[in-house]
Amino acid sequence: MAAIQVLPKQIAELIAAGEVVERPASVVKELLENAIDAGASAITAEIRNGGVSYIRVTDNGSGIAKEDVPKAFLSHATSKVRKADDLDEIMTLGFRGEALASIAAVSHVELLTRQAGENTGTSYAISGGTQERCDDAGCPLGTTIVVRDLFYNTPARMKFLKKDVSEANAVADVVERLALSHPEVSIRFIREGKQTLITPGDNQLLSVIYSVFGRVFAEGLLPVSYTLDGVEVHGFVSRPTAARPSRSMQYFFLNNRTIRSRALAASMENAYKNAIMIGKFPACVLHIGVPARLVDVNVHPAKTEVRFSDERRVGACVYYAVRSAIDADVTRPKADLAKAAQKTRQTALQLQMVETDTPPAAPQKKSDFWANMPARQFKNEDVRPRTTPAAPQGPVGRPAQPSVVPIAAPPRDYSARTEPDEPDVIGAFRKKQQSPPQKQPAPQPPAPAVTVTAQQQPRPLRLIGEAFKTYILCEYDGKLYVIDKHAAHERILFNKLRETKKDDPRQVLLTPVQITLSKEEYNCILTQLDTFEACGFLIEDFGNNCVVARECPMLLHTDDVQDVVLEIAQNLLQHKTDIQAEKINRIYETAACKAAIKAGNKNSTAELKALAEQVLYHNEIRYCPHGRPVLIEMSRYDLEKQFGRIQ
Repeated sequence: MAAIQVLPKQIAELIAAGEVVERPASVVKELLENAIDAGASAITAEIRNGGVSYIRVTDNGSGIAKEDVPKAFLSHATSKVRKADDLDEIMTLGFRGEALASIAAVSHVELLTRQAGENTGTSYAISGGTQERCDDAGCPLGTTIVVRDLFYNTPARMKFLKKDVSEANAVADVVERLALSHPEVSIRFIREGKQTLITPGDNQLLSVIYSVFGRVFAEGLLPVSYTLDGVEVHGFVSRPTAARPSRSMQYFFLNNRTIRSRALAASMENAYKNAIMIGKFPACVLHIGVPARLVDVNVHPAKTEVRFSDERRVGACVYYAVRSAIDADVTRPKADLAKAAQKTRQTALQLQMVETDTPPAAPQKKSDFWANMPARQFKNEDVRPRTTPAAPQGPVGRPAQPSVVPIAAPPRDYSARTEPDEPDVIGAFRKKQQSPPQKQPAPQPPAPAVTVTAQQQPRPLRLIGEAFKTYILCEYDGKLYVIDKHAAHERILFNKLRETKKDDPRQVLLTPVQITLSKEEYNCILTQLDTFEACGFLIEDFGNNCVVARECPMLLHTDDVQDVVLEIAQNLLQHKTDIQAEKINRIYETAACKAAIKAGNKNSTAELKALAEQVLYHNEIRYCPHGRPVLIEMSRYDLEKQFGRIQ
């Protein structure tokens, strides 16, 4: 065994820094927590290049005394813990005393601070754990820390950082969570010189939610306030009708500290039993207050994992708080009949497109016979009905007025006329006398009739009916078929979407759809805008975790755009390593599933027959995009064997 040696100070600091500083988001988190612990009511955070080259955090807190500034950058130096018993009553966000030392070990740090009552402030600089200066300086009350060139002395760690956009989104997520955990603090976030977030600091949680997630998300929330056995729960949860396809919008805060707890998430979701659709998940922003002695936050350096002395009591309080909020909600969803009718019409149009492969043509207006055809053409062409006897001819070839007119002539449309109402009879007669007679063209033989052979025309299909408003029953080619109408329509639409090209016409939304996302979903969609564009979606960044959908595929209904984009974002997050073709296929799968008719929908006989013909006349339609069978066939032999007609 090699001899044991004490590590040099620089190596020890790098090891400690690796536990605290993983990426720029870790630096911002530690600096913001220190600012909040200092009693700041207004904080500004600014980053450049994702926080790798520049991070600045400014607050109006209590500041640091000049003699304490060098100590603040020593390892395990803190003002929040004096004795061992203090660890049982920790209510501040930071207490380890490792953050500033770890940050200074891997970057260039400049600090400017002044306390109330001091005439001058302090300017301090440290790089790689080595102090460079400590001078007097004029500055406002509070503290400003600037971190430059993160990981400049650890290039190996620099290689593991992601793109600047991904790192900046991670920083934004940290800032938003801190803003949600402390609504009494006004937090401002500047990203690449552009302000992307500002909270009012009015101690109203709903105001912060509105600033972070937008109006649409805030309007779908229910207030929560409950107390049980010393545990307090307050905040907001989503209405059952505003459920989301994932758990990405669930935020829990314990004593104003961001935490992750599967037990609390399970307790909240259990409160939604029998009130939410299967496969959907509620969103929440819940603050939980627990006496400090009943929870241990000293589990991990990130301080996001906690341990409760009585986890069941905390979970029960969350359950009853959420359940009470759901039961107290007396609002009922409103039905928009015009929108429902439009959606039903859209489904019928899709089925017509399935049957004909072309959009249904509008009925053409009947032409005005007397306005569009002059007498000369009428005389030369035999357009009169054969059942009508020839009318007596008047002078100069004009038809005489019949004594009885069985059908009144429609009114003339002068706007559509291309020739005069009556031809110039005298001029035509003189022209005919001067010009030599022209030979009439020889009659052409009639075109041969096109006959459809038995191989071109499929056998007729007999529709029997529909079972449970889900399965189509039909008889075809001597067999009985049971077709799942949703799976069949989904596969047909999926095939049509795959055949579309980038320049094919798309549906421009009259009202753009604003979609609120979690930070992970937001980052994922912004990095996959080209993939959405290739699939017929036009999505733009709207800021504050929101995107706007302006165009979508023609077959997709506008009401389904938000759900489709949310599900696509989840699929892309779960399959980050898939190739581009697989990502496009997953988008088509989600869009086809949402646009297809659903089990339980009422469809006409013509729609059911058109769908059955499309399935049975095309052998490639056998499975839906998710792998479920589209139809089940049963021969007459199998059916008669089941009834004992055949032994």
